[in-house]
Amino acid sequence: MGESVKLIANNKKAYHDYFIEDKYEAGVALHGTEVKSLRMGKCSIKESFIRIEKGEVIVYGMHISPYEKGNLFNRDPLRPKKLLLHRSEINKMLGKIAERGYTLVPLRVYFKGSLVKVEVGLAKGKKLYDKRQDIAKKDQRREFEKEFKVKNLY
Repeated sequence: MGESVKLIANNKKAYHDYFIEDKYEAGVALHGTEVKSLRMGKCSIKESFIRIEKGEVIVYGMHISPYEKGNLFNRDPLRPKKLLLHRSEINKMLGKIAERGYTLVPLRVYFKGSLVKVEVGLAKGKKLYDKRQDIAKKDQRREFEKEFKVKNLY
């Protein structure tokens, strides 16, 4: 059936800094007040990164603001959070990360139905000239759209 997907946080910087080669959907092990805070949209994944330690996938630097009415039940906003993936997916990731230049980055956090999910990207770092090429392409596309819009007005 069509499950609703509600975006909480997006990592635009990851698309600028990396070539995304593969994407995985992972659940997140959270505590009650963190879920309530996410429902209010209080999450940031700009500076976050993912590591695989002892067969577990863990996201570091994912900031979930403390829930206002949570008082003593609130957790540390920057605590490492465990991602829930199948063993076969983790093994595929480990194989790719062993190659030089590959890393795991969180791309977006969203609700799928009532569950919190993180889209994990298997990424390869961009060089400075790759970033410049992307910026040039965006500028060309923007100019083309601007010209097209002007031509259609008259």
